[in-house]
Amino acid sequence: MSRRIALSVAAGVVVLGGAGAFVFAHAGERTPAPAYSTVRYTAPHGDRDGSLVFVTHVPASSGGKGVKVLAWPQDSSFAERGLTAQDMAAAEPAVCKPSRQDTLRCTYTAQITGADAEASPRGVWHVAVLATAQDGATTLDTEAADFTVR
Repeated sequence: MSRRIALSVAAGVVVLGGAGAFVFAHAGERTPAPAYSTVRYTAPHGDRDGSLVFVTHVPASSGGKGVKVLAWPQDSSFAERGLTAQDMAAAEPAVCKPSRQDTLRCTYTAQITGADAEASPRGVWHVAVLATAQDGATTLDTEAADFTVR
């Protein structure tokens, strides 16, 4: 093999090796996208309050900073104009705990009184989630889970 071909092959290996290292390094980075989300709505009954319990898992290679949760009725202005991260600024935070090295398990719980239930629109509701990683990356899932108010 000539010296020129050997240098070309060596340069190609260096370039491909560098590209492979770049892909491998960035493959581990994940946005804080909520996954495996579940919601349980229990209506108030008699003199007992009901509840809304939402659970999601948020992977984030840079670590999780926080999760905000907002339940909203399908027949609302959010359905027409779309829910934004700015709308989530006043949403309530979930309680997050590490469940694996780079994943948080976040739980949001709210008590639902009889008065709350009476004032709430009937029908399908969605749960929106805004997840924020330590590096500032955010993900908004406007319909992470659904439930029905009867």
